[in-house]
Amino acid sequence: MTRGRTGPAPARTPAPTADSPRPPPRPTARPARPSPADQSPAPTEGNPAAVSVHRVNPAALARPSGFSHAVTATGSTMVFLAGQTALDGAGRVVGDSLPAQFEQALGNLLTALGACAGEPAHLTRVTVYATDPEDYRAHAPELGRIWRRLAGETYPAMALIGVTRLWDTEALVELDGIAVLP
Repeated sequence: MTRGRTGPAPARTPAPTADSPRPPPRPTARPARPSPADQSPAPTEGNPAAVSVHRVNPAALARPSGFSHAVTATGSTMVFLAGQTALDGAGRVVGDSLPAQFEQALGNLLTALGACAGEPAHLTRVTVYATDPEDYRAHAPELGRIWRRLAGETYPAMALIGVTRLWDTEALVELDGIAVLP
């Protein structure tokens, strides 16, 4: 005796193709919150290739603190920044606290960006990897002050990811990023 379904197989919905109609975008309930720090200078008549970075923080989302919800960017060069920990020039992890290591790691990230002729305002995405996200949260105000001192008042799209350990076993935090240069 054979067990199984009898009758015709159920109809399947075909997979969408490039020609399939797409649903219209969902309207936003409220417009995005503008702020002076949300936009970089647009290209100018004298410098048409200038980078244009716009930080987008929709009013329908919770007000961001220390990050932007989305970033759009145009420019001529993309820079992909490798993960940076709190290594000094000799390759040793320095700093025995999360804030101290964050400052060194962010400084290293900005040094790599500067070597590509980039500036902190060109950052469009930064990912923070932390071995203790709760410790990161506890130090958030101090980390924000460090960010503003080294990178300025604008924030790229950011994410914090908790990890069990980093490549450098003494490291507590690592940052990588993407920037768009003019």
